[in-house]
This record gives sequence, structure tokens and C-alpha cells, in this order.
Amino acid sequence: MRALVVGNRGDADPGLVGSRLSELGFSLEENQREYPREWKSLAGMDLLVLLGSEWSVYWEANAKEVAAEADLVRSAAARGVPVFAICFGAQLVSHAFGGTVSRSPTPEIGWHAVSSVEYPELLAHTWLQWHYDVFSVPNGFRAIATNDIGPQAMIGNRVLATQFHPEANLGIITRWITGAGISELHKIGMDPRRLLEISTDHLSKSSPVTLRLVDWFLDWSSTESSN
Repeated sequence: MRALVVGNRGDADPGLVGSRLSELGFSLEENQREYPREWKSLAGMDLLVLLGSEWSVYWEANAKEVAAEADLVRSAAARGVPVFAICFGAQLVSHAFGGTVSRSPTPEIGWHAVSSVEYPELLAHTWLQWHYDVFSVPNGFRAIATNDIGPQAMIGNRVLATQFHPEANLGIITRWITGAGISELHKIGMDPRRLLEISTDHLSKSSPVTLRLVDWFLDWSSTESSN
């Protein structure tokens, strides 16, 4: 089985999601967002994984790359290839299928609670967030998790899209709180070292849920394909 992972150059780590997919027998291949002309095609792929990004879907500077990724997502839907989309990936899914993406009045950075009536055991937890935008749920999809900021997960067309970061592990968080991430955290009054400290405890709770979420998605998307 083959999974195609789309992420930015230097930040295309699928973390816990990728680890679970590997355990289940998937080989992981990579497309870098910056170079759509060099992308592998979906031919022979069993899964498409869209990771987060420092980009926003509506930035003019990245319009061509965003359009290419949106085409890739629509092509996956047309082929019946399941899509697991995270943060920017979720926003891109919304954009690709006619939804909207806009600046959120309140950024979510750090660990934030998410609620879910439909799938509480899988989604109603405290998850790592790092985003400034909010997406709407397009036609053909339905929200399955929310909080006060907006939709936090949606499903449709064999797609699971999460605003939060189920893939986050300690290595990913350590990388994000260095470099440009330091100034982002300081702007909202958050100590990077403190975020790293509390992440250890949160990950002990969220990591097992991520594994179950991946398993559930693969089972659900397989069932969806037969309907």
C-alpha cells in the first residue's frame, strides 16, 4: 500500500499519523508543495495525506501551488483515493470543494479542547493547534467536531479533515517552537519552553487517540467506497 504525503519543504513530517500508517503496511512517498511540476501522480496511490503549512490558502503568493493542490484533492475524490487532511490541509479541502477560508478572529496555538457529539471517543479531546485561519464546511461534507472558533473536523467524499494536529509528536513540536515559531509564541504571550513541557503530558493522552483515529479513518473510508 502506498500513501502520498503533501507538505512543505523541510516540514513534511507526518509524525504519529505516518508512524501508524507505516505500522499498517503503507509506504510513504512525498510531494513538496513548492514544486507541483515535480509531484508524483496519484496513480497507484492508496491514500493522500495533506499536512499543515505556514501558508494560508488565500495568499496570492502561493495561488498557483494552492490551485495545484486543490486539483490534486479533487482528482483523489474522483479516483476514490481517501484523503486525510490536517490543518492547512483541511482548509485546502474546504477551498477545493467550494468552501471558504478566512482569518480567524482568534488564533489557536497550543493545546485546545475540541468537542464532538458524533465521535466523542475519537475527537472530543485536547489537541495541539497552530493556525490563524478558519474554514467553512462545503456542500457534501459535514462537521463532526467543533469548538468556539469554528469547525475542527469534517468528513465527506472519503475525506477526513482536521483543523487540529493529530500527527504532532514531541519532535514536531520541538521543531515548531524554534525559529519563526518563537516569535509567534511570544506575540501571544506563550513561553516556548512551557509549551514543550505541557506537551509531554498532553501527548501521553492524545497519541493513543491518534492511532485509533487513523485506524477508524481507514476502516470508514473503505466502507464509504463500497456504498
